[in-house]
Amino acid sequence: MEEVNQSVVSEFIILGLCNSRELQAFLLVIFSSIYLIIILGNIFIVFLIIADLHLHSPMYFLLANLSIIDFCLSSVTTPKMITDFLKENKTISFEGCMCQVFFGHFFGGGEMVLLVSMAYDRYVAICKPLHYSSIMNRQTCIGLVITSWIIGFMHSISQLAMIIKLPFCGPRELDSFFCDIPLMIKLACIDTHILEMWINADSGVLATICFILLLISYSYILFTICLHSKDGTSKALSTCTAHITVVVLFFGPCIFIYLWPLSITWVDKFLAVFYAVITPLPNPAIYTLRNQEIKNAIKILC
Repeated sequence: MEEVNQSVVSEFIILGLCNSRELQAFLLVIFSSIYLIIILGNIFIVFLIIADLHLHSPMYFLLANLSIIDFCLSSVTTPKMITDFLKENKTISFEGCMCQVFFGHFFGGGEMVLLVSMAYDRYVAICKPLHYSSIMNRQTCIGLVITSWIIGFMHSISQLAMIIKLPFCGPRELDSFFCDIPLMIKLACIDTHILEMWINADSGVLATICFILLLISYSYILFTICLHSKDGTSKALSTCTAHITVVVLFFGPCIFIYLWPLSITWVDKFLAVFYAVITPLPNPAIYTLRNQEIKNAIKILC
């Protein structure tokens, strides 16, 4: 009997963002519009970079891959959240839940490493301009992208391995709009205190290492820019400012979600929405509105 009680549940109940039907209808329109903008914006950037030969450079190759990851990351949870606004009973299968966990950490971990790669590209371009072509060659760029995907995959596998065999035998309600690991492990019918520490450490180590590398890279870049003459400084500073803005928007919610000791439901939901939906939204605008080469490519295309 004990073995039956500790069997894996077949589905979880998603409580969503709110209970009000009127507010859900409003959020349906808002998040559907945001998701459409994310999809069209990132597809447009990838298409623009492929179509314009002037954008066939390491920086834009990495930017195209960032747009692909943003597209994928927002698609892990947002479509499910949007369709759930239309449903009275919001559920997700155990397999679907595990897929959300895997792909969420896969694309999230991959984006962290890719942002470090983009910082390295800017470091070489600004601090070692004479060696840029030889360092950031085709093989290096492909290697950086493949590395980001591999590390993202390893990170997601490690997260999935720690929760997939957990016994869920009691409550199955998740007070969120997607399968969030910190909420899932609270439903397990065993003591998960040590497991929580391992999961937070796993995500925390990757996020902390990437954040420190980014902090060092951009600090050195900004220091180098300040030492140089004003010729070309404005363009370099504009590019770095766009990159730093994306980094802050991405890592801010991530650090709070996994490293903040307190758990407040509405704060957790807000940060989860910000991380999964809002963060990918401004990236196309940040990189296009602050980049003259992208603007010129759009003018040529139009």
